[in-house]
Amino acid sequence: NKQSTMQDEFLTRCVVDPSSRTIYLYSSEGEEKEVVCETVDQFMNVLQFVRDTCNEDILSYASPL
Repeated sequence: NKQSTMQDEFLTRCVVDPSSRTIYLYSSEGEEKEVVCETVDQFMNVLQFVRDTCNEDILSYASPL
């Protein structure tokens, strides 16, 4: 059964870039996603969610330019 041999994809790295209000998500399967926030409030809400749900060992912050 192919289903039983497949592993669930999981988040391996999350990079927060406050200067561009973007959060980059990297998965165990090599997928990359960008969450681009339109407003500061939206960014802060997403950031709070990320902080509440991500392990600290995979969360990092981009260096300001």
